[in-house]
Amino acid sequence: MMRVLKFLLSSQLKRSKRIEQSSGFTLIELLVAMIIAFLVITPLLGFMISVMSTDRQEQAKANTEQEIQAALDYIARDLQQAIYIYDATGVDAIRAELPSSSSTDRVPVLVFWKRELISNVITIIGSEKDDTYVYSLVAYYLIKDSNATWSNAARIARWQIRDGVASASGVSCDGYSGKYVSGYCPSSGYAPFNLDGIGTLTEKMNDWKRLGEYKTTTTGADGTKSTDTTIVNYTTTPIVLVDYVDLTLSTNNPAPPVKTCPTSSFLPPDTANFNTRNTFKMKSFSACVDTANTTAEVFLRGNAIARLQTNNLDYTTNRNAYFPTASIRVQGRGYLFTQ
Repeated sequence: MMRVLKFLLSSQLKRSKRIEQSSGFTLIELLVAMIIAFLVITPLLGFMISVMSTDRQEQAKANTEQEIQAALDYIARDLQQAIYIYDATGVDAIRAELPSSSSTDRVPVLVFWKRELISNVITIIGSEKDDTYVYSLVAYYLIKDSNATWSNAARIARWQIRDGVASASGVSCDGYSGKYVSGYCPSSGYAPFNLDGIGTLTEKMNDWKRLGEYKTTTTGADGTKSTDTTIVNYTTTPIVLVDYVDLTLSTNNPAPPVKTCPTSSFLPPDTANFNTRNTFKMKSFSACVDTANTTAEVFLRGNAIARLQTNNLDYTTNRNAYFPTASIRVQGRGYLFTQ
């Protein structure tokens, strides 16, 4: 009986060992499987990363190109209302009258006067209102600073001051003798251009001065009069129009392509007075201006690399696809009546 039990027990143990051996993997089998998986998955992972990186690069190029074109279209619409566009000499003549005139991190590139439409502001009868036009001074700045809000590339900002809407039954505005519609006082520091007297239109426009101060006279209880002087500061600040503008200096080697202008026009910031400023050595935002015909051809170059990294952003020949360019020629439709 004992022999039968021993035989059955030994048979069961041998069977269990065979089942255990056939239901698992050896260490060598696991290592082989891991190597095969590594050889298959690694190329696929690398391919996926490459696709994602390429897509990110192409998206950066596309976004930059779209934003550069949109900014140029906005500038073009603005320029269509221009009545006078300053050339290089004119920008230099009134530069001290513009905001941040002593800053080395920004510079006015495109400056012009325009007639701006103000809708539904002049009261006719009852609640009926009419439109009117006022003069505005507009300046587009090229800016490169360390402001962390924006990219490490350059950017373009727009600044504007405008006249108030005159009304005989309106309100008084500080610094101005006339009456204006409530809520439509002249911008702080605004002064109209003066076309009286002798001289050419260019000379008169180049003589423009901002409203830097004004005087007020008060009469005391004893009848004595006193005069106070109020210093006027600009309250309007430049508003960023577009970021990711190329910051490569024109002195770099290699330097990016530069827009050339006819002899009768100019290409800011390529002037002797501005060459001491690094901002003026950037030619990624420039304009060929024909003051006599109120025409400007604006050139703009973006920098898509600044979307992908924070350093090594300068132009090189082998990555010129990351520097989309666009240009447009605009003639101001406004007309200035002169004697």
